[in-house]
Amino acid sequence: MTMEIDAGRVHVRVPATSANLGPGFDALGLALDLHDDVVARANDERGVRIEIAGEGARTVPRDESHLVVRAMRAAFDRLECQPAGITLQCVNRIPHGRGLGSSSAAIVAGVLLARTIVAGGAAALPDVSVLQLAADLEGHPDNVAPCLLGGLCVAWSDNGAIAALRVPIGLAILPVALVPPTRSSTRLARGVLPSQVPHTDATRTAARAALLMAALAGAPGGAGALLAATEDRLHQPYRAASMPESAALVADLRAGGAAAVLSGAGPTVLVLGQDDAEVSRIIAGTPPGWRALALAVDLRGAQVAALREQKINGKT
Repeated sequence: MTMEIDAGRVHVRVPATSANLGPGFDALGLALDLHDDVVARANDERGVRIEIAGEGARTVPRDESHLVVRAMRAAFDRLECQPAGITLQCVNRIPHGRGLGSSSAAIVAGVLLARTIVAGGAAALPDVSVLQLAADLEGHPDNVAPCLLGGLCVAWSDNGAIAALRVPIGLAILPVALVPPTRSSTRLARGVLPSQVPHTDATRTAARAALLMAALAGAPGGAGALLAATEDRLHQPYRAASMPESAALVADLRAGGAAAVLSGAGPTVLVLGQDDAEVSRIIAGTPPGWRALALAVDLRGAQVAALREQKINGKT
C-alpha cells in the first residue's frame, strides 16, 4: 500500500509526566498539566527547519538529531512514507533533563505528528503501535504511556510487547513539582542501580506499589496511607548519592508528612499534595534557586489537531 503525505500543518500538544511515583519503578506514570506544543509540516525541500521557544531554546539541536525529528523519521519509516524535509515550530514548557518526561513528550509528539501528516496514518499506525514505537525509542514505557493516554497509567512489557492501562484516580491530589537548577541524565541515573536488591526490599516496595494504586483509586483511608504508599527501596536510595540535594529534600518533606518522591530519575522532586494548605507550605519551603510548579493532573494526554492557517502563540 502506497502512503501519501498530507500537505497541511499538524499541531500536537503533549503533557509532562512523572514516572515511578516512588515504588512503581518503570511501571507507573502520571501526566501533569504542563505542556509542550509542536507544529510540523512535511515538504519537498531537503533537510529540516526548526524554531524553538522556551525550555532548551539555547541548547536543543536544530538539525536531524532533534528528538522530535528523530521520532518523526522513525514513524515515517514504519509508514513507508519518508518526506524530504520537515519544518517544526516548538514551544517548550517542560524542563529538560529534570525527570519530568521531556524526552518522552518529544518522542510522542514526533510519532503522532508523522502519523497525522501521512494520509491514512492512523489506520496504518494505530494507538497500540504508537505506544510500542514510542516506548522502543524511549527505552521504557512509564513516561510515554501517560503522555499518550493522560492521567495515571500502569505500563508493562510482555516479551517485548508494550501494553498500558489508564487507572481512574479517585483521590484528590495536587501535584507539586520542585525543579532544581541542575540537570541529570536518565542513562547515568540508571547506571547507579544495582543488578540485584534484597528480597525484603523488593517485597516491601511491591506492597507499597499495590497500596499506592489502591490509595489513588480512592480506597477508604487512602489519603491517610499516601505517605506510606509512596515509600521506595528499589531505586531512590541508590540514586541519593548522585543527587544529594534532591534526596535530602525528599527526606525532609517526608519527615514532615508530605508524600514526596523523586520524579522519574530525578532530580525534580514531586509531592502529591492533598490540600491547598499543604501545597502552600511546600511552595513556601522551596529551596533557593529551585522552581515550584503547582500543577494539576492532565487527564487528556496527547492532543492532535490539523491546522488550516490557525495560529500558535501569534505565529502562523
